[in-house]
Amino acid sequence: MIHLLYNLIAVISIPFVVSYHLYRSLSRGRRTAFAERFGFISATELETLRGSDVIWLHAVSVGETIAAVPLVKALRRHYPEKKIVISNVTETGREVARKMAGVDLCIYFPFDYPFAVARALEAVNPTLVLIMETEIWPNFIRKARALGIPVVLVNGRISDRSFRRYLKLSWFFGPVLRQLSAICVQSGEDARRIEAIGARPDQVQVTRNLKYDIAVPIRSLAECEELKSRYGLPGNCLIFTAGSTHEGEEQLVISAYQAALKAGIVVVMVLVPRHPERARQVAELLAAAGISYRLRSTLAEVPGKLAVGETLLVDTVGELLNLYAVSDVVLVGGSLVPTGGHNLLEPAALSVPAIFGPHMDNFREISSLVLAGGAGIQVADGGELAVQLQDLLKDSERRRQVGMYGARLIAENSGSAELHCAVIEEICDW
Repeated sequence: MIHLLYNLIAVISIPFVVSYHLYRSLSRGRRTAFAERFGFISATELETLRGSDVIWLHAVSVGETIAAVPLVKALRRHYPEKKIVISNVTETGREVARKMAGVDLCIYFPFDYPFAVARALEAVNPTLVLIMETEIWPNFIRKARALGIPVVLVNGRISDRSFRRYLKLSWFFGPVLRQLSAICVQSGEDARRIEAIGARPDQVQVTRNLKYDIAVPIRSLAECEELKSRYGLPGNCLIFTAGSTHEGEEQLVISAYQAALKAGIVVVMVLVPRHPERARQVAELLAAAGISYRLRSTLAEVPGKLAVGETLLVDTVGELLNLYAVSDVVLVGGSLVPTGGHNLLEPAALSVPAIFGPHMDNFREISSLVLAGGAGIQVADGGELAVQLQDLLKDSERRRQVGMYGARLIAENSGSAELHCAVIEEICDW
C-alpha cells in the first residue's frame, strides 16, 4: 500500500520534476539529459561494459563524488577485472566524475519512477550497486532487489536535521532500508540513528568515513610554484582561499579580506563559489566592494599575476585541491550560513590550516575531531572570521602547527575504504 501511494505521488509529480530540471538546466546553460534521467542510456556508451561484471556507484553531487575517490581506488585494486559505473544527479557532480581515474562510464541517475529505474538497471546490468551516503530511492532499491542485485549503502551518515525528518517517516523509510544488503555508516551514532529509523542491526556496519582516506599528492616547492603561476598567483605574498562558498557567505569573506588588507597584511584572495554559475553574482559583490578580480576561465587571456588586494574568482570545477595546496589559510564554506558545511579534510590532508563557521550539521563528527585535534578553527560569524584570519596570516608558526595537526588527524582515521571492501567481499562472495 505504501509503495503504491509513493508511485502515485511520483507519477503526479512528473510534470513538476520535468519542468524543474528543464528550468535548472537551461538557466545554467547545461544539457537536460532527460534521456538518461528516464533510463535511456546510449548503446555506444554501454558497449564499454559488454562482457564484464559491473559495479554501479551512485554519488549524488560533487561532495559525494570526491568522497568516493578512495573507494573507487580500492575497488580497482581488489577487482581490476570489473567495470565501474558512476551515476550522479547534478551536472557538477558528473563533471567531477568524468575526470576520475578508474571509472569506465559516467551516467545520470534515473528519476525514481518504476519504468525509468527498470530500464537503467537492465541496461547497465550491474552485479553490485553502491549508494554513497544517504540517498534512499525506494523504486530503485526495490527493482534492484527484484533483479537479485545487492545494494549497499556506503559511507552512510544521518545529519541532525535529516534524522528528525527520517524518524517521523520511519514507517516509510524503514521498509526501504531493510531491503538493502548492507548499510555501512561513518560512526556509532549514525548506526544508532539508522537503526532507529528502521534498519536491522545485522545490516549495519561501522566502516568509518571515506573522506579520511583522501589521497592528495605531496607537492614539492617547485610544483607549488608552478601551480601558483598557472593561477596567476604571486609567489611573494600570502594566499587566502575561501572554498565552496554559498550565497550569504561571500560578503562576510570579502569584509574579512578587506580588514586583513587594512591591517597591512600582504595577501591575495581566491574565492571559489560552490556553484560556479554564481560567479557573476559574486563578481558583482567584489565590484561593489571595490575589489579588482579575475575569472579563472579568462586567466589565459590576461597575462601577468594578480596584485596584492586583488581576487581570483573561480568559475570552474575540480580545482579546489590545487588551490588549497598553494594556500596559506583556507575558509571552508557552507558553514557561515546554515547549509550544513563542507569537507574540512581536504585542507587538513594538505597540512593547510582551515577556518570554518558554526553550521557543520552535515560534518558534525569531522568538525568535532578537527576541533579536538587542533586541526582547524571554528568561528561564530563574519566578525570572528576577520579576527581569526588576521591572526593566522600574521603567525606562521601557528599556521604550521594547525596544518601539522590536520595531517596527523588524517593519518589516524584512515582505512575506511578497506573496511568497505571487506563488507562488499562478504556480501558478494567475490
